[in-house]
Amino acid sequence: MSDVFPERVLHAGSITLRPFSADDVEDNRTACADEVVQRWIPLPRPYTVEASVDWCTKTAHTLRESGDGIHFAISDPADGRLLGAVGLKRTDWHELVSEVGYWIAPWARGRGIAAQATRALGHWLLTEQGFERLELKAAVGNIPSRKTAIKAGLHREGILRKAGRLHAGRVDVVLYSLIPADL
Repeated sequence: MSDVFPERVLHAGSITLRPFSADDVEDNRTACADEVVQRWIPLPRPYTVEASVDWCTKTAHTLRESGDGIHFAISDPADGRLLGAVGLKRTDWHELVSEVGYWIAPWARGRGIAAQATRALGHWLLTEQGFERLELKAAVGNIPSRKTAIKAGLHREGILRKAGRLHAGRVDVVLYSLIPADL
């Protein structure tokens, strides 16, 4: 196994997980500037067009090539519109563990997209990629993300004190996991 995930497109019901592209720049900028996304993810503030161009055309791809993980645009298969993002980060290739993160654009919330994307990515990681563990860390106060983790089939393990960093400072996070036996 190489220490880089293959570039892939994953189809999961009503969504497609695909690499980011220049076509995503405006929707990505709008979504990443959203107050809910900014509250729970320490993205650049303000989230500029330049930051979005960099993410969609360079950084998301460079992170895959570096072995850190893989980042997918969650899109509508009918028109390709960006609905959100889901990705793996802090991948430990020796221990076969990676951490998932996600956000959903304001125009796509409330449809179960994050759980669907997380389930699809977790299944791909644990089966096709042969990993042993998927982790998710959600701020204690981020109830929607915590509900998504459970809906995606992850199991709550406990609280990691001051293990997260948001714009507001350090926060406690709830650790969730998915292992092959859970599938």
